[in-house]
Amino acid sequence: MSRFFLYAGGALLIGLAILLAIAATRPDEFRVERRLRMAVPPDKLWPLISELRAFNRWNPYERKDPAAKGSYEGPATGVGSRYAWEGKEIGTGSMEIIGQQPGQAVQLRLDFLKPFEAHNQAEFRLVPQPDGSTEVVWAMFGPSNFINKLMGVVFNIDKMVGQDFENGLAHLQQLSQEAP
Repeated sequence: MSRFFLYAGGALLIGLAILLAIAATRPDEFRVERRLRMAVPPDKLWPLISELRAFNRWNPYERKDPAAKGSYEGPATGVGSRYAWEGKEIGTGSMEIIGQQPGQAVQLRLDFLKPFEAHNQAEFRLVPQPDGSTEVVWAMFGPSNFINKLMGVVFNIDKMVGQDFENGLAHLQQLSQEAP
């Protein structure tokens, strides 16, 4: 019986060492990006990505946790506009517009505090297409510490977050087609 525990413990340690070694080889940064082509010009989409209150109309995380509490600070739009949230399902964090190229792109700083701490960036880009449509790009990127790398071995973060981005972009498309 003691031999069984010795072998089982050894196998467990070897498995753990392999898991840690795989995690150590993962990249030091991550990027999740989704794109959706929408049959509307960029000027119809700009108000929905450049203002945080409008963004929260199609934000998939707000839809996941409608009971979440949120607060806005700073200017209504543009650099310095900030939104903080706290919810049972979506945790605690904030986002702040840190850059903007009118009609083209918005850059945000994302600070997650709970259930885990992470500091990332996000960007929305509007890419006009020759046919008058717009490709909307939603990306999130940042450093990947060892815990994130380890989680990435077990969970497909790109798939999980990417699905949320796809849902959000689909809702943005719906809103943009309803707008006058």
